Amino acid sequence: MIKVNVLSEENSWLKRLNEKEKFFNKVCKLFPKKFRFSNKKVYLTVLLSNNKKIKILNKKFRNKNKHTDILSFPFKQKNKNQKEIYLGDMIISFNYINKPKNQDKKEFKKKTIKIFIHGFLHLLGFDHINYKSYKKMFNHEQKIFKSVEKLLN
Repeated sequence: MIKVNVLSEENSWLKRLNEKEKFFNKVCKLFPKKFRFSNKKVYLTVLLSNNKKIKILNKKFRNKNKHTDILSFPFKQKNKNQKEIYLGDMIISFNYINKPKNQDKKEFKKKTIKIFIHGFLHLLGFDHINYKSYKKMFNHEQKIFKSVEKLLN
């Protein structure tokens, strides 16, 4: 089972996403079985932030002086035999998700779910550094999203 701890340093998230922790945990419960970690306790942290703060982190950790939609920091010490696993941390920028500003709540949640899934796969070690790895990650993203999109109804 996956437990998502959610922190927020950007108040604008409150206007668009009620009960943030409950929302992300519901998303994880709808993941396909392969990604649910049924017999383990799996944890991760999501920081809901903004462009200004994510740009600082992107510069510090990736040497890229620009904002981005999401940053994922996998926790390096993974042992597949452990009953409790900390996957790592994600930071999501409100400014990226909230474009265009006149989108409805359903579209905002859809974009949040998609970027969360993307970050989650990065925590699991997936990447998109070449076409082959991009295609593999993209296919997993699509499959996971199909299983959780019922949350949007």
